[in-house]
Amino acid sequence: MDYSIESVTLDKLQSDCLLVGVYENKQLSPSAAALDGLCDGLIGKLIARGDIKGKNAETLLINNLPIENIQRVVLVGFGEHGKLSRKQFRKALAAATKVLKDSKVKSAGAALLDIELAQTDAQWLARQIVEVVNDGLYQYTSTKQCDDKIQLQTLTLISNEANKALAETGLAQGIAIGQGMALTKQLADLPGNICTPTYLAEQALVLAGQHDKLTCDILEESDMEALGMGAFLSVSRGSRQPAKLICLDYQGSDAHAKPIVLVGKGLTFDAGGISLKPGAGMDEMKYDMCGGASVLGILRAASMLNLPLNIVGLIPSSENLPDGNANKPGDILTSMAGKTIEVLNTDAEGRLILCDTLTYAKKYDPEVVIDMATLTGACIVALGRVPSGLFGNDDKLCNDLLVASETACDPIWRMPIWEEYQEQLKSNFADLANIGGPDGGSITAAVFLSKFAEKYRWAHIDIAGTAWRTGANKGATGRPVALLSQYLIDRATA
Repeated sequence: MDYSIESVTLDKLQSDCLLVGVYENKQLSPSAAALDGLCDGLIGKLIARGDIKGKNAETLLINNLPIENIQRVVLVGFGEHGKLSRKQFRKALAAATKVLKDSKVKSAGAALLDIELAQTDAQWLARQIVEVVNDGLYQYTSTKQCDDKIQLQTLTLISNEANKALAETGLAQGIAIGQGMALTKQLADLPGNICTPTYLAEQALVLAGQHDKLTCDILEESDMEALGMGAFLSVSRGSRQPAKLICLDYQGSDAHAKPIVLVGKGLTFDAGGISLKPGAGMDEMKYDMCGGASVLGILRAASMLNLPLNIVGLIPSSENLPDGNANKPGDILTSMAGKTIEVLNTDAEGRLILCDTLTYAKKYDPEVVIDMATLTGACIVALGRVPSGLFGNDDKLCNDLLVASETACDPIWRMPIWEEYQEQLKSNFADLANIGGPDGGSITAAVFLSKFAEKYRWAHIDIAGTAWRTGANKGATGRPVALLSQYLIDRATA
């Protein structure tokens, strides 16, 4: 998709299809009112006879207009004037994108920067338009033939001169974050027989080759063994695919500036190991690498935006499969930090590869460390599939992430990691057990990770319920790329 900004009045605009906004109670946005004047009151007449009421996410495609320069118009409902929320704005954009997709137009314009939304500006509106359209037009084609390919190739955002500079900034952010989310979804949707740890490492090297400020180093199992990563390596023992620790380094600031370290769980397939998962739905365990894919997507966005930050991306990648050499319940592991871990359930493997990576992150003398992982089904029980779970040992870091989530419309909800939960991780035979029982499973998993993040400011984002959709619309969402990209943008502009 090609996106651009154009400052032009609607009587001079050439467009195959134009999006304009309408509200309830027969109210028109400024662009819709201007178009109505050009079309001899056609829009007002259609609203008056009830063809569209202006409810949020309601749409109406008009194929014939009494003007030649605009071929089609999509009226997009934004609900009651003055009461529009950010979520409702994105919902309306998603509905409009579906109309564009179904109408088979190859180019379109969006005169939606004049929609009134509290505490937003043209920058935020432009970014959201690009992000939502890009997301709605995503199509998985890597392993299937698609006869019904997306036709839309260009989208022009219509802006007045006063807002053009802000809109240009929003456009650049939307393109970068949209491409980061697309990369994340493309990798996550691939099957486990293609997207192996080696493949994921290769894609990280490709990404680094595309950006001057980004470099990549891959640690092999022999390197990890030399470092004493006994927890991480125990997970890959049941797989024929070698584990990889993917290390990406983005240098956008002074060499002495402390980096922001992003850690993403990269389990390219998780069968549960000896503690085998139920067969139903196990195919979705290819999505257990969404945290790692998100780190790649975030670094793509940061590189495209040329953010003046130093960022490190660490992706521990492995498979978790049953085998004669695999972890067994009752095994005792020694982590890189020297802490011993009793394996009570081999399906609690994500925390094993993450704990050694969190220990490894200390070598970078980080300003903050943020990990993201499809870590626990318990997080879905607690929060459903709307927000991701947020845990952390630093209030300012967690608050900054919460603010970023509001701006990005990528919601998170903070959960506790109180010391009372540590009791559940006690073991008679090791320093820690790798599970804490059925109560508060997402919390005890975060408490486990916190034991390896005591030397720096740290946050953990559990994306088990938000990284992909299940059911008929099964597919990766690209979350939390928008959230973390916004956090980095906020840090860069602070």
